[in-house]
Amino acid sequence: MPPAADTGGLPTIGVEEEYFLVDPHTRAAVPAGPGVAARASRVVGDLVANEFAECQVEGRTPPCRTAGELRGELGRVRRALVTAAGADGSCLCASGTPVLRQGGPPRLGDHPRYRAGREQYRSMLDDFVISALHVHVHLPDRELAVVTGNHVRPWLPAFIALSANSPFFEGRDTGYASWRSVIRGRFPCLGPPPYAGSLEEHERLAGVIADTEAMLEPGMSFWDLRPNPRLPTLEIRSMDVLQDIDDTIAVAVLFRALVVTAAEKVRRGDPGTRWDGEVLRAACWRAARDGWNGGGFDALTGQVRPVSEVAEGLVRYVRPVLEQYGDLAEVTALFQRLAARGDGASRQRAWGRSGAGPAGVVDRLVLATAGAPG
Repeated sequence: MPPAADTGGLPTIGVEEEYFLVDPHTRAAVPAGPGVAARASRVVGDLVANEFAECQVEGRTPPCRTAGELRGELGRVRRALVTAAGADGSCLCASGTPVLRQGGPPRLGDHPRYRAGREQYRSMLDDFVISALHVHVHLPDRELAVVTGNHVRPWLPAFIALSANSPFFEGRDTGYASWRSVIRGRFPCLGPPPYAGSLEEHERLAGVIADTEAMLEPGMSFWDLRPNPRLPTLEIRSMDVLQDIDDTIAVAVLFRALVVTAAEKVRRGDPGTRWDGEVLRAACWRAARDGWNGGGFDALTGQVRPVSEVAEGLVRYVRPVLEQYGDLAEVTALFQRLAARGDGASRQRAWGRSGAGPAGVVDRLVLATAGAPG
């Protein structure tokens, strides 16, 4: 995402989505990413890019002020990628993990960081084929971004539950709503960030972890919430890529409202509750297992309540900002859809039970990614 511009007090938001490329006949993920990215870039330029595995491609938006602007930009990028994939003989598929894939370790993209990751993490990367949704909110002050993150980090489990969209892996139902989160959670340098009272403390902790070689480099942390190392944003990385653009937009504006609410608390001198990292990792695991339909960690009380109630509490917490920016209707509609049809994992399982099996799940995901209703 390009650097955010000054928008007169309204923080910009931007998203990055990772997608799989699947063969329309076998429905397995195929290494078509470089070709698809190159073709789509002729239409949308640097808003598309290669990804970690060659069976993936990334789409991203420029900084946007409103939900409507974000919807238009993301729709334009998805359409370019859908068209490019079709011309290349593949299909674009928005799922946190591949429903079906060819065996063996994934073919990695040609990037020095990817090669360094293979050397450092070795066989841990043999099944590291996961697709995420990242949301950026403009915060130009990195010190403010770190301390704001202390307020935001307890809500990471809620965002995992809202976005759960990866129940299948290699043709089997894992029993989890977000298997992507489980794969990601095995790594020592991923998951909720540590509480840090200052930018200096944040950088010191990253440096110590990098010295253990659990992190590639201290300036490039991959925690689920971080001040982006290149952009003036606070970035959330915990979510599965979502099937529907409307869901993505609603989650993005909800996250912006949370960041703005938290930043104001920091400015008033509130340091945030120092939840232990192990508590948050456990809560993230529960969210990954059960998704929208389970019990969730309430960041305000520490109690476990139905995720729908936790989500309602989050909306109450940030409602003034949602109303100020005109985003309340987007979030309300998201929760109505979740109540009616469940999360992405529930939809995938329903498609699988319809009799078409894993191949049918892929077909429905491809249609949803391209914007078909249902």
